[in-house]
Amino acid sequence: MTWGAEAKMQFLFALRSKGVTDTAVLQAMERVDRGAFIQGYFTDRAYEDMPLPIACGQTISQPSVVGVMTQALQIGPRDKVLEVGTGSGYQAAILAQLARRVYTVDRHRRLVQAARSVFDDQGITNITVFTADGSHGLPDQAPFDRILVTAAAEDPPGPLLAQMKIGGIMVVPVGQSDAVQRLIRVTRHEGGFDYEELRPVRFVPLVEGLGKD
Repeated sequence: MTWGAEAKMQFLFALRSKGVTDTAVLQAMERVDRGAFIQGYFTDRAYEDMPLPIACGQTISQPSVVGVMTQALQIGPRDKVLEVGTGSGYQAAILAQLARRVYTVDRHRRLVQAARSVFDDQGITNITVFTADGSHGLPDQAPFDRILVTAAAEDPPGPLLAQMKIGGIMVVPVGQSDAVQRLIRVTRHEGGFDYEELRPVRFVPLVEGLGKD
């Protein structure tokens, strides 16, 4: 399946029907070809609204979830964004359409190398990819205007909360990996943090340490 006009139209219709209504987010998702981030057996399903397996036992999230999470971040064009869990690189590529700079980390070196290669192929130049334990964030690059976590934590990780700017927003799935998780939006203000539940989701767990690959 190719990223032709008809595939694009169906793809965008599915996003809107699942609550992705922000024009800038929809335009970003129209510009980024999800098929470029999927190799092998599942390439013909790249434009369906479903999660798909990738290397290292991880998944590429379904597009509507990517859209909802991106929309919840309310990214501005001058924002510096941290993504925890690079995976295929698809989510970071969407963020890069909206933000000034994206830093993304993954514990699997193999995924980082593959994502970096796709970013190069697609000519995306405002993403920096690290192999690192994402639960610790990137203290050297902090603070961040926006943080997106694409793996589920039992609670929003303390190091990531500490790396948010005042006025910053973090979107993170929270809950046990074998139960229903909730997508949470955390906003930092002078006096602390506000927490808002957005919707139920299902993500792989946030694991400490580096992957063995």
